[in-house]
Amino acid sequence: MDTMQAMLLAVLQGVTEFLPISSSAHLVIPSLVLGWQDQGLSFDVAVHVGTLLAVVLYYRRELLDMAASCFGLLRGQAANDDISLVLYLAVATVPVCVVGFVADGFIESQLRTLPVIATTTLVFGLLLGLADRRAQRASSFVTLTLFAALVIGLAQALAPVPGVSRSGITLTAGLLLGLNRATAARFTFLLSIPVIAGAGLLKGMQLVQASVAVDWVLLVSAALLAAVTAYACIALFLRLLERFGLMPFVYYRIALAAVLYALWLV
Repeated sequence: MDTMQAMLLAVLQGVTEFLPISSSAHLVIPSLVLGWQDQGLSFDVAVHVGTLLAVVLYYRRELLDMAASCFGLLRGQAANDDISLVLYLAVATVPVCVVGFVADGFIESQLRTLPVIATTTLVFGLLLGLADRRAQRASSFVTLTLFAALVIGLAQALAPVPGVSRSGITLTAGLLLGLNRATAARFTFLLSIPVIAGAGLLKGMQLVQASVAVDWVLLVSAALLAAVTAYACIALFLRLLERFGLMPFVYYRIALAAVLYALWLV
């Protein structure tokens, strides 16, 4: 992998990891159009570390508050909203871990194809639009509950399927459950932390077992670039969400699906 390829893929990963537009749908296009080979396991680990660093830094105050509340609970203090949030995140993380463990091989070998990615990009984009329209018309919103967290977690279990978009499907589920955009987005981004950390740990263990040569300068550069890009995307997305809603991303996904179908048919 040359430097230009690595930097472009790092930027793509950073941009698409947290926006509801599907990272797999974007990463497949350079490989097809430019004929690039798979970026390799070590690169996957690097960009996962970068995007994880970005979301942890962005939500560092909330994470510190949750950690302090957990330690306080161990010392006998009463449970509070931060403890509830930790519980909700734990419950919502379980389904995707189960699916990833059981079906990872099948997904990688059978579902990472252009027609699948194009179709999931389109279908789940339209569902995102439906959820956003519902949020626009709502006169009141519900609060996050254990049941809502479980449903969002079950929806997130579809995220390993290429083209679905982890952030997109969790936002869709949250909005359909009656959460407002800000609450759904906050929970979505916090929920990405254990998921990305788990995926990065799994790939890291595979990398250690594979004993492949590592270009540390290239990988550290890619990780930092993915981190900076992802951090900027989180900040920009949350600022624009209430003003513009999610429909721009829906239209983008429809256009992207058209491009993917065209690449498939050519």
